[in-house]
Amino acid sequence: MKPMAALRTASALAIAGALAAGCASEQQVASGPAPTPTTSVEQADQRLAAVAAERAAIEARFVERERVCYQKFFVTRCLDEAKERRRSALAAQRSIEIEAEHFKRKAKVEERDRALAEAEARYREEEARMAAQPPAAPRQPTEEPPPRPSPVAERIAKHNARLQKAQAQEQAEAARRQANVRDYEARKRESEERQRKVAERMAEKRAKEAKKEALTPPAPNQQ
Repeated sequence: MKPMAALRTASALAIAGALAAGCASEQQVASGPAPTPTTSVEQADQRLAAVAAERAAIEARFVERERVCYQKFFVTRCLDEAKERRRSALAAQRSIEIEAEHFKRKAKVEERDRALAEAEARYREEEARMAAQPPAAPRQPTEEPPPRPSPVAERIAKHNARLQKAQAQEQAEAARRQANVRDYEARKRESEERQRKVAERMAEKRAKEAKKEALTPPAPNQQ
């Protein structure tokens, strides 16, 4: 059974590595109020769908607040408050998303462990049953049949292949998220530059109007 133990150890190390990678990415999110624990995969899926919908609503509310801010006197202050509201709301949704995704990964690993344990138990029962059978009558030497493959080893090999594929997909997704962040930061800088120019033009306009009013003599009182 030593080869079986080695295969189980390799599978456990691969699973632990996947979980550690997920935890490392979660630590990059700013701390905030911890969401209530997820209790089922179905609930986790519902929460992830709700997070996607709420993010769209947050962005829509921000666009509306941004439009209103340009109509106010203190444009910059209004925009800063709108950005802080959006940042806080998105951070809360990210916390919910992290907790739900972590639960789903953990549930998937536990399900695989149970399947592997059940398959190994069946394999051991079959080996014990065959060992308990009385030996067959001696026969003429024949070619030795090939060893019967272990179903557990085959399951572990398939599981490791799926795990490697999932890790590759996760790396591709991480690269896509980084590209989105860079694109968002570029758009953010462009928006802030536009806001600065608008504020400067409005300040110049107010200064010209104030100067004009100061230079204009008061109209004589008509009697």
